[in-house]
Amino acid sequence: MNAHDTAGSSGSSGPVDALARLFEGEGSAEYFGEAVTQAGHMLQAGALAEAAGAPAHLVAAALLHDIGHFHGTVTGRDLMEGGRDNRHSHTGADWLARWFGPEVTDPVRLHVAAKRYLCTVEPGYFALLSEASVHTLRVQGGPMTAEQARAFEALPGSADAVAVRRWDERAKDPDLPTPDFAHFRPLLEALLIENA
Repeated sequence: MNAHDTAGSSGSSGPVDALARLFEGEGSAEYFGEAVTQAGHMLQAGALAEAAGAPAHLVAAALLHDIGHFHGTVTGRDLMEGGRDNRHSHTGADWLARWFGPEVTDPVRLHVAAKRYLCTVEPGYFALLSEASVHTLRVQGGPMTAEQARAFEALPGSADAVAVRRWDERAKDPDLPTPDFAHFRPLLEALLIENA
């Protein structure tokens, strides 16, 4: 049974319960050679957004940005680990769109493009990438061309995606105190779209 089977039928907390199960289950797996688990990384990103005073929708996007990596349930990690792009940003955003509006899903969809964008327009950004992020950057198409960067800037939600990407890169510290998923539950429940 996966989140798709269990979410959406048990009231407003159903989707958030499904997400909680992912964080507690699949999220406990290692995260592409980083020093934190997949769930730990996402929780840290959400906490960094919250600490920065980001609005609720952006905290949620930071928290959920890598949900597309969860294998089986959403899209899968095997392709990425094998050197092929699993398009986790798109599949994760599409999966989340059953429950959350574009203010949450657009930054999720664009956070990989934001990494490629920052590597093009911001001198020194590439040097901030972890070894795993350098690997995935190659898999995801490398830095954008100048033309691609201009097109990215024109997209709705691109600025939010850049913010999520900055928290994403910093959210790999095994010593950073991080709240658990329950801390974010009220925020997520408040953002659910009607009939989710």
